[in-house]
Amino acid sequence: MAIGRYTQPDSDILPQCVSIPKTQQPSPMPTNQKLSTRKPPLPALTGIRTLLALNIVFFHFTPPHMGYAYPFINNGFVFVGFFILLSGYVLSYNYMDRALTLSPRDFWTARFARLYPIYLLALIVSFQMLEAEWQVRSHAQFWQGILLTPILLQGWSPHLATFWNTVGWTLSCELILYAAFPWIIRTWTRRVPWFNTPARLITLFFSLWIIGLLPHSLYLLLNPDHLATPVNRYSYGFWLRALKYTPPSYICMFLAGITLGKLQLLWKLTHRQRLGIAALGLTAIGLFFYTSVARVPYILLHGGLLLPLFATLTIGLSGTNVIASIFSWRPLLLVGETTFCLYMLHFNSMNMLRDLKLWEHLHLAAFDPWISYATVLLFAFAAHHLVERPARKVILSRFLSKTPALSTPTPAIPESQLTLAQ
Repeated sequence: MAIGRYTQPDSDILPQCVSIPKTQQPSPMPTNQKLSTRKPPLPALTGIRTLLALNIVFFHFTPPHMGYAYPFINNGFVFVGFFILLSGYVLSYNYMDRALTLSPRDFWTARFARLYPIYLLALIVSFQMLEAEWQVRSHAQFWQGILLTPILLQGWSPHLATFWNTVGWTLSCELILYAAFPWIIRTWTRRVPWFNTPARLITLFFSLWIIGLLPHSLYLLLNPDHLATPVNRYSYGFWLRALKYTPPSYICMFLAGITLGKLQLLWKLTHRQRLGIAALGLTAIGLFFYTSVARVPYILLHGGLLLPLFATLTIGLSGTNVIASIFSWRPLLLVGETTFCLYMLHFNSMNMLRDLKLWEHLHLAAFDPWISYATVLLFAFAAHHLVERPARKVILSRFLSKTPALSTPTPAIPESQLTLAQ
């Protein structure tokens, strides 16, 4: 994460006198694609997402006097991996059991409607950042960034990943992951159903975790950028940026999330068991940040070293227990509706507030940075209600299929919870 200055047929109405010959009757639906029942919602995941998004805001613009929160704030970049894991997890939870009937076109339309309007808004409101980009980049890089960034392809270039809107690189990653998702779950259902036991899914999860860490481990061993000092958040190198910002680095995290979502659908746990798992996950994460995070190589943290701990907490929160109810606190859920807007808009908005010296002119500088955080949060709420929701409604009404598949009920987790907002 770079540092700134800051998404039945109506058989009952058939005339009773009509008899349909067996040869003309519709084929039964595949056994693994029966009409899906609505799954329980997972509000605690919205709450944890809110806290993660706020932590990333604090990571970019660190507030004073946070005391014991600094081990989390100063290493906020690790939670981008948590977001990617949650993305695969929630999508799998919602759609895996109807993989053969999910319309890829409708899925992609819903993702576009959820993500792109706010992504475009973030570029528009930070248009003045292009002046700074012109000053620090070659003309060739600048025009490449101008072309690639609006179409979400800047993340494929390590040098251009943070062009225009520093945090926009994450959508370049999500673009390829969402594009592949319908194919992934369809292939899973048709070709590899033997994975569908808890033990095999857990094995697959850890295999993906290890594979995902291999490039980062090789970087640590080989130092291809020839950096003279240990890698940290301020280090710069082509291969380092490739590992931090380009889509291939996040494929295994996303697949691990899909695997975890399938495990959630199969694994029958009691409320007490989930409580124990959630407590274990929270305790392990807290102990790691307070005792070990400073001694672990930065590049491994960025590569998803903590994914098993995040997965443990996710499974624990995906049910009803005391800890899940804490993360389901209503204010957290309210902010959770806007976290994608907050994430996409915070970086350049905070920088613009500082450049304009707004609070100094209004004699409110004593309340900064908290007044800046509140302003950006209000901006995110406004963007969610005035831009994101209306634009999404228009896009879906215009481009979504008019006759959805029989097995496509409303997702258990709303579209607003499927991304880094997710």
